[in-house]
Amino acid sequence: MARPPLPSKPCARCGRTITWRKAWARDWDSVRWCSDNCRKHGLGDVDRELEASLESLLDGRSASASVCPSEAARAVGADDWSALMEPARMAARRLVAAGRAEITQGGQVVDPSRFKGPIRVRRPR
Repeated sequence: MARPPLPSKPCARCGRTITWRKAWARDWDSVRWCSDNCRKHGLGDVDRELEASLESLLDGRSASASVCPSEAARAVGADDWSALMEPARMAARRLVAAGRAEITQGGQVVDPSRFKGPIRVRRPR
C-alpha cells in the first residue's frame, strides 16, 4: 500500500519546497524557512521589489511572452544587477508558489525547486 505524500509548502524567502519532517510535527504551521540562511536573511525590500518588477515586466508583455529574471535584476539593481540574479530567481519561485507565474526551460515548465541553468518566467497557462 502506498503512503500518502508528505505535506509541503514553499519557503518564504527562496520559494523552494519545504517537506514536512517529524521534528516539525508540533510546529509545522509556523515553519516558514527552508534553511538557517533563509531565516537569517528573511524577506527584504529588494526581494519585494524584484517580485514587483517581474510582475510589471510580465504585465507589459503579451500573455504568451516570458521574461528573464535578469531583466528584473537590471531594473532593480541598475549597474549592480549581477548580484541580484539569485534573488531574482528566488522572486520567480515565490511567484510560482503564489500561482502567479511558471518557470520554464526550453519552453517546458520545470519544478521551481529543482531547476538548474537559465530560466524564463511566464504567466500560468
